[in-house]
Amino acid sequence: MSSVPVVSVVGRSNVGKTTLLESLIVELKRRGYRVATVKHDVHGFEMDRPGKDSWRHAQAGSDLVAIISPQRFAMIGRTDGEIALDQLVEHLPVSVDIVLTEGYKRGDKPKIEVSRAACGRELLCSAEELLALVTDEPYPGMPVPQFGLDEVGALADLLEVRLLERPFA
Repeated sequence: MSSVPVVSVVGRSNVGKTTLLESLIVELKRRGYRVATVKHDVHGFEMDRPGKDSWRHAQAGSDLVAIISPQRFAMIGRTDGEIALDQLVEHLPVSVDIVLTEGYKRGDKPKIEVSRAACGRELLCSAEELLALVTDEPYPGMPVPQFGLDEVGALADLLEVRLLERPFA
């Protein structure tokens, strides 16, 4: 198991998970943290563009294709089944302070659920699964910290205190 904290941002479709993650990444980077993100896609995906050399390598049957430049790298691999999140985090090729995921709503990591009244009030997670709730409408009686959709600084404060072991900025 990795000692890098992992937090999953979850919620219904089109509720604002990606928007929250973008803002949270910017805030954590502003505070000096190294951040990795993992997008969970149960439907499968294609990252490379048809016709590019790396795409051609994969089409020819390569089990792992790496693209490396002086500023960036990417690896695309084939698997026989989904790789466990803990295994992925343990083998990250770069050092990070925190891993934020989008998805993994059924995973065992602490979660930040994003909820908007317009998308339905029923939560996906129980209070025991949640680190925090980010919402446009309060949930009275829900015993977890609750933040407005634009309270990213306060949410980052919570992550620092609970997971990153740094005092408030």
